[in-house]
Amino acid sequence: MAVSISFFHFESNKFWAFKQMVEAKKYFSNNDKVSFYKMLGTGGKGGFIYPDFSVYSLLCVWNKAEYLKEFIESSNHAKEIKAKAKKRIDYIMEPIFSNGLWDNINPFKVKEEIKSKNNNKIGVITRGKIKLSKQIDFWLNVSSASDAIKNANGVEFYKGIGELPLLSQATFSVWKNHKSISDFAYKNKAHSEIIKKTRDRKWYSEDLFARFEIKEIKTQNF
Repeated sequence: MAVSISFFHFESNKFWAFKQMVEAKKYFSNNDKVSFYKMLGTGGKGGFIYPDFSVYSLLCVWNKAEYLKEFIESSNHAKEIKAKAKKRIDYIMEPIFSNGLWDNINPFKVKEEIKSKNNNKIGVITRGKIKLSKQIDFWLNVSSASDAIKNANGVEFYKGIGELPLLSQATFSVWKNHKSISDFAYKNKAHSEIIKKTRDRKWYSEDLFARFEIKEIKTQNF
């Protein structure tokens, strides 16, 4: 298994990019090379509330690493992105921890024998499906959660991502190493407070937290 999360940057062709949230499904539906995929919009200003129509994301779980490589380098999808986008960044990863559900499954199966090296870069995905009754309370508090991550020591990249505006939100972040994540999780007061609110106020009907060892970051400018 291999996991990829890709970010496509557009200076023009933004309406085409927006349409791919639906039209690109043709590449993944009934594709036995992929066990899970999500086409995702992204948030501007470091969070969710303001959409970023210049960046779109694609999350895939591949049954074999060679399928991922082929998709990024030579697939018809890759050719379309090359013709339309200004840049793409692909994070190629292996799951090392995953807890929770996304559409009633945990898509990131972790091999028990994996032992991640302490100094490797770590990718983190957090995802929550927000209850309709909790929308206002959640959105009044979400900026503090975003700020806590953005300002944490050891964060090299952070982006809000999501399937459905206001209802199903996620984040992807890249951390320098395991220690930087542990320090944030156990020592950051703002993070601790938002986690407590999440549990006490039961914002989510479904949520997931996953960590990945980043094997490669591939950047292409077109």
